[in-house]
Amino acid sequence: MGALLWLLIPVLAGLAAAMWSSWAMRHRKSGDGAELAGYARFRAAMEREHVAAAPVPEQVSDPV
Repeated sequence: MGALLWLLIPVLAGLAAAMWSSWAMRHRKSGDGAELAGYARFRAAMEREHVAAAPVPEQVSDPV
C-alpha cells in the first residue's frame, strides 16, 4: 500500500503540470493595442522638442 501512495505523488504532479500547461497556453482575448498605444506615446514624447530650462547663471568667482 505504501508503494501505491508513493506512485500517487508523480501522478498528481503530472496532472497538475498538465492543468498548468493548458492554462498557460490559453488564448488571451486582449491584444497588443494598449502596448502599441503606449509605444506611440513614447515615440511622440521623444520626438518633441525639449522645453528650454531657465538659463544657468555663470559662475562668479569671489576675489578672496
